[in-house]
Amino acid sequence: MLMKKKILMVDDERDFCHFVKLNLERSGKYQVYTAYNGADGVAEAVKSKPDLILLDVVMHDMDGGEVARHLLNDSATKGIPIIFLTAVLKATEAEQLRGGHQFLSKPITPEKLMNKIDARLGLSPGGR
Repeated sequence: MLMKKKILMVDDERDFCHFVKLNLERSGKYQVYTAYNGADGVAEAVKSKPDLILLDVVMHDMDGGEVARHLLNDSATKGIPIIFLTAVLKATEAEQLRGGHQFLSKPITPEKLMNKIDARLGLSPGGR
């Protein structure tokens, strides 16, 4: 039995997190953890050591860039790939956040998200 990839989703939109979690887990390839704010996201990343983090750019307590800086400055989480999710992103914010990370615009289809996750993790589309 092949191990499911652990995905951490950090987003303050609970309904969106629920939708993404259901769709990703339904594929059978992923185990999804959620955090609804930046501080909890950083703590969950340290605890669960995910294979990839889906990170909202605009959140109430910490923006995605600040969360990413915390993750990159911690030896336990600095190597975890991040895909930023955003509904609104200014060009200047994109330059500050990019750092080799990928961005996806909301709304996003489950298929497009899974393809991006698989590509980022070096998995073949639809497979492992």
